[in-house]
Amino acid sequence: MPRDPSHKFRLPPLLLTSLLILILAAFIPSITPRLTLILSHLRSQSTTPNLAKMTSLYSRELEIAQLAVQRASILTKRVFHETSKGTVSKDDASPVTIGDFGAQALIISALKHNFPHDEIVAEEEATELRANPPLRDQIWELVRTTSLDDVAAEGLLGGGIKDADAMLDIIDQGNSKGGKVGRVWTIDPIDGTKGFLRGGQYAVCLALLEDGDVKVGAIGCPNLPVDDAAPLTADIGANATDDEGRGVLFSAVIGQGATSRPLKAGALAEGRSISMKPLTDMSNASFCESVEAGHSNQSESAQIAQKLGITKQSVRMDSQAKYGSIARGAGDIYLRLPTSKTYQEKIWDHAAGDLIVREAGGQVTDIKGNRLNFGVGRTLATNSGVIAAPKAVHSQVLSVVQEVLGVK
Repeated sequence: MPRDPSHKFRLPPLLLTSLLILILAAFIPSITPRLTLILSHLRSQSTTPNLAKMTSLYSRELEIAQLAVQRASILTKRVFHETSKGTVSKDDASPVTIGDFGAQALIISALKHNFPHDEIVAEEEATELRANPPLRDQIWELVRTTSLDDVAAEGLLGGGIKDADAMLDIIDQGNSKGGKVGRVWTIDPIDGTKGFLRGGQYAVCLALLEDGDVKVGAIGCPNLPVDDAAPLTADIGANATDDEGRGVLFSAVIGQGATSRPLKAGALAEGRSISMKPLTDMSNASFCESVEAGHSNQSESAQIAQKLGITKQSVRMDSQAKYGSIARGAGDIYLRLPTSKTYQEKIWDHAAGDLIVREAGGQVTDIKGNRLNFGVGRTLATNSGVIAAPKAVHSQVLSVVQEVLGVK
């Protein structure tokens, strides 16, 4: 076929640049070392574009998420030690405390300062506070007096909130409907409020969704041991403390692994890479489930454990502390079995934990084996239940779950 005379031969930009560098190096030997470095960099950009991009991708989002969770955790710890936690009930009869409202205000404030155009899906709204000035003022006093010890870190979050009215407006900015388009942050200011109230485990959770996929996750667990090697005990869900040696911050970025670090009151502590424990003998496995029977079918969990050959007593604790615990190998399996055909899990209860476990070498699905779908809206409307386990045994666990539940 005759060549189109209008077609002009063009060298690829990278090849053209490389040739120019080689020519310069030949005539100007003194700059050869620097030109060689530039050429090496260009080659790495061409051959591994995704890796080069990934190393810096979401670094700012991760830093802000970690610091925001850390600051909010300081507030929750103050409330945790109070006898009265200002509890009110929502329409679904679930409790909410002054800690929930205050933590949400601080996190949203930090997000809006840094990412003003991002949407936010958060659990609480300020309607109750607008109708209850004494409760509003109690929360405002907490928010007004909570900050990170490190001036630079506090500055990254935008500092404090202007006044009580601004606080209410900020809380209400968590009303996004979510969805599968754009950047959406999802917040659970105190995940496991019942555990928080009884003096057990709870977590402050934050995740970034981009087009429905979780990209960044951070979970603050003030009452978990800092030591990643500390085994889970059956009583970890009760009589918890945030004394010395406790308080851990889990985090992950898609494609970059998961980390844990001590939960501090100032700048971020040094992080450590975490991974799920290799599970070769199922009889040595331990699994986590919710404390509340209404959150997961505990009798069916017991049947599943028996069929899998698990002999250890299940560890029951509230919140996404379960995700963090199995991600660092303190536990192995997390089961949240459906108790109702109509109940829909909330995205803020699972987004951060889902990413952290997957980045630690685990797999997270519903009871049908489907990945959790965070792009539907404010709930996991297309999923039922949660199974999190090491990749090597997830299919085995899933098979037994489906057998016990009669899932086809």
